[in-house]
Amino acid sequence: MAEIIEIARLALHDQVAARLRTMLVEGRIQPGAKLNERELCEQLRVSRTPLREAIKLLASEGLVDLLPNRGAVAVKLSETDVLNTFEVLAGLEGQSGELAAQRITDAELSEVRALHYEMMASYARDDLSNYYRINALIHTAINSAAKNPVLVKTYASINARVQSLRFRTNQNAEKWKRAVKEHEQMIEALAARDSAALRKVLVDHLNNKRDTVIDLMRAGEIYPQSAKN
Repeated sequence: MAEIIEIARLALHDQVAARLRTMLVEGRIQPGAKLNERELCEQLRVSRTPLREAIKLLASEGLVDLLPNRGAVAVKLSETDVLNTFEVLAGLEGQSGELAAQRITDAELSEVRALHYEMMASYARDDLSNYYRINALIHTAINSAAKNPVLVKTYASINARVQSLRFRTNQNAEKWKRAVKEHEQMIEALAARDSAALRKVLVDHLNNKRDTVIDLMRAGEIYPQSAKN
């Protein structure tokens, strides 16, 4: 019985973490905002124990900062932080693509293709939330196909900190359309096992995201004055 209770408790805090993760990525909890435990408990209809466990998990992922005397705060990056983070991510994305093209199995390729078709269906429905969820799964699948656990762990920890920013880049119709085209090129390069082509499209894709984020920050559309923090 104790084991059943423990499994239920762990499942609950994972569910809470998933809901909080979506709220953070989609900006329903604003960058720099304090996570108010009382309000979140009421909103999510959970007690403080699973909520606090979920917050610790998100802190380990890099979506939340645990600050002295302030508690849990949604990550808020400066312009310099963004440039530095995307610079590192570009190297990791490129390496992931190069290795994935060499090491991906037929079964893994089929799964990535299936995710791509599902993502395109969300794009056709103009469902940005579901599109982005599947989009992230595709990048994770390519990263995993590289079969380098150090690379996978490093990528996940750094990428988490810019998830909410990457989400915002597809709110412009033209930029969203370009991102979709780049994803089509990723699938083509992966299917062809073309390491150089996949590295290039992944790095270009990420750099386009970076440029859009910086433009939005400077325009004050992503937390005003963040570049000065």
